[in-house]
Amino acid sequence: MLTFSGRGILLDIEGTTSSIRFVYDVMFPFVRRELDAYLRGHWGESGLAAACDQIARDAGNASLASSPEEVNAEVIRLMDGDVKATGLKQLQGLIWDAGFKSGEMKAHVYDDVPPSLAAWNQAGMDVRIYSSGSIQAQKLFFGHTIASNLLPQFHGHYDTTTGPKKEAASYAAIAAEFALPPREILFLSDVPAELDAAKQASLQTGLVLRPGNAAVQPDHGHSELRSFAEVRIGG
Repeated sequence: MLTFSGRGILLDIEGTTSSIRFVYDVMFPFVRRELDAYLRGHWGESGLAAACDQIARDAGNASLASSPEEVNAEVIRLMDGDVKATGLKQLQGLIWDAGFKSGEMKAHVYDDVPPSLAAWNQAGMDVRIYSSGSIQAQKLFFGHTIASNLLPQFHGHYDTTTGPKKEAASYAAIAAEFALPPREILFLSDVPAELDAAKQASLQTGLVLRPGNAAVQPDHGHSELRSFAEVRIGG
């Protein structure tokens, strides 16, 4: 059990609330399949233009956003390298929007997640998300899960526009947004380097061990849990 007596809970998504395999086996292939048609069908729309401009800024090449073909090539390059770029995440969110709203995709969450979110909210916890996926994609994801709409359970969302997930300053900024002392926030993730950064910013941490997650070194220095049900509120 992980005993927590604070007031805020910050959650990662991949490997924490949801299977990494769903992201890599369903969500990313959907983007690859729909990318060309989406770019051509929505070229010139404001949302897509903003995402493409950000992709160009991320690449340091202002002319990259001048044609669907160039954006397509850059997106594939970024996805092949599993790059956590802000513009890429924005564009992925736009494409996923269609998939979730059509019902073709429903986001995976582990069985313990919905009852734990409900219990934490009932206990007065301020529950928020911090993921490399865009805020738009996060809201789509939790608004269309296999366990129905979980979006009302969350009070805030953060992505790479706040800062990289492996830098302490990002967690300090998020703690300020919570308006809580960092020690009163518990961050749960499957990535020790993210937890290291959060701990450096004085947050409490828990390493989530889910089936299919990458193996971790035994001396990582964080409390371990295999289910959100192992978080004990109070104490």
